[in-house]
This record gives sequence, C-alpha cells and structure tokens, in this order.
Amino acid sequence: MAIMIENFAIEFWYWWVAAAAFLVIEILLPGVFFLWLGFAAGIVGIVALIFPGMTWPYQVVIFAVLSVGAVLFARVYLKKRPVESDQPTLNRRGEQYVGRVLTLSDPIENGRGRAKIGDSAWSVEGDDLPAGTKVKVVGVDGIVLQVEKAA
Repeated sequence: MAIMIENFAIEFWYWWVAAAAFLVIEILLPGVFFLWLGFAAGIVGIVALIFPGMTWPYQVVIFAVLSVGAVLFARVYLKKRPVESDQPTLNRRGEQYVGRVLTLSDPIENGRGRAKIGDSAWSVEGDDLPAGTKVKVVGVDGIVLQVEKAA
C-alpha cells in the first residue's frame, strides 16, 4: 500500500524550527556537529522562502548536500586550524605535573613506586630508587607518572 504524500509541503519556517532544534541539541551535546546541520537547515529555510513553490524532495536533497558539505568543510577547516587553548593541560591532571620535583613516598622497585602530591599518592615509573629520593616528572603514561632522579 503506497502512502500518498504529494500534497505535503514543507514551509520555510519548518526548516528554521529544525535549525533552532539542531542548535539547541548542539548546546546540550557539544561536539560541533549539530551546529553545521543547523546552518544547513537555516539555509534551506532561506531557499524555501525565496522559492516558495519548491517541493519537499528538492528541499531534503538541498539539506542533505549542504549538511554533508558543511560537516566536511568543518573537518578540513578544524584540522588545519585546531582550537588553541590557554590551558592545554586542563582535565589532564598528570600532564600538569611534568617538570615538577616530587619526593618518593614508597621506593621504586622493579620500575614502579609511589609519590605523594598534595593529599594524593600517584604511581610512578622509573629507575629503582629508595623512598625519600627527589624525582622529577618527565612524562605521563595514562595515570602513571614517568620520573627520573632529580639533579
């Protein structure tokens, strides 16, 4: 049984409502994806306003083409010009400690030990050293600090 939808029309403002919905989704789920779909829907709304007799299949095709084009453009643009942060180690706590000198709370034995930073203890990896030795953080591997004996 075929569904008859020949009398169905998408008005220009439907696209603007869809654009607003995509932008709200972008606010709730940030990731810079729905933003481009919102722009595409807004542009289709403008096209539908300028050409009111345009049927819905053409509008959907224009939306699909603009959506794919906008997402691909954004990927290429952001790859060439990554977003710079004034706090590049934010939410990467271990990387904030690189260069810092710590005192071992537990000795490094078989390459692993512990160091106290503030009120927390961190796992460290490096050459075997006794407890109380001053070490410098030279890198991070997940949640394990890479250390070497401080000069």
